[in-house]
Amino acid sequence: MLACMTEKTPLKPFVATLDPAMIDTLKNGLLERGFEFSTPPYTIFAAKKKNLAVTLYTSLKLTVMGKEMGEFIEYYLEPEILKSFSFTNPVASLELDLTGRIGVDEAGKGDFFGPLCIAAVYAQGEEIEKMVKLGIKDSKTLSDSTILKLAEQIRKNFLYEVIRIGPSKYNEMYGNFGNLNSLLAWGHATAIEKLSERSHCTNAIIDKFAHEFVVERALARKKLKINLTQRTKGEQDPVVAAASILARAAFVEGIKKLSEEAGFELPKGASQAVIAAGKKAVATFGRDVLPKISKTHFKTTEQI
Repeated sequence: MLACMTEKTPLKPFVATLDPAMIDTLKNGLLERGFEFSTPPYTIFAAKKKNLAVTLYTSLKLTVMGKEMGEFIEYYLEPEILKSFSFTNPVASLELDLTGRIGVDEAGKGDFFGPLCIAAVYAQGEEIEKMVKLGIKDSKTLSDSTILKLAEQIRKNFLYEVIRIGPSKYNEMYGNFGNLNSLLAWGHATAIEKLSERSHCTNAIIDKFAHEFVVERALARKKLKINLTQRTKGEQDPVVAAASILARAAFVEGIKKLSEEAGFELPKGASQAVIAAGKKAVATFGRDVLPKISKTHFKTTEQI
């Protein structure tokens, strides 16, 4: 990660080939961002500002160097100029597994307020390549605004299923299942079941969250014959990453709706700010409101 590098450790230059049609667009964008220009030998231009240098050679090779190159590449160069994401999404530069598969992930399990959301996405062949080109990656590395934008693209371009379990239903189901892993396994198996019926795909990959037998048992109860892969850091697979984005988008949308109904923001996570919001909710609406907006088995309930 860039933040972990010290000033004594030089950053490796980023190198890409520029489409000639984008030269003027890039130059204008750099001017707007305060870069100063020069024309050293063998270059079309060299642009510099504090902690950042961008050089375009006559060969159309583009280099970017400097301590602020990460943010510049992620938020400007790749999405607006290059239209590729080999820097911010390293999987793009690797040989992709194009085998058709269903990817599954969840969001909201560690958040006191809001729903638990499980999403499944199916893709194969060129669809997987398209995911990479869209910049799809682990939702934990993305802002909520980016997640919501990418979720729109995923919904438009790929087969998917989303299971959103609101707090009231979640608390009821948690009581029936007795623990979170069993509830999650049911959600994963249900999402796989629905999408397998639509896609006729029997390959699935999930981000591992418990012992293998937990989800395998949930699939067996549904009499599903699935070639299941359970992988730690499963979001490194682009199809699982797409599912992680859909699940997170569903959670963000769900907690926003609950906040609007409460009349004040319900924070994410399980922090002191969450406890304060919970106390405010109880003071405003009474104790019975908590099961309607939160996961009451959290220790946070006792603290409130």
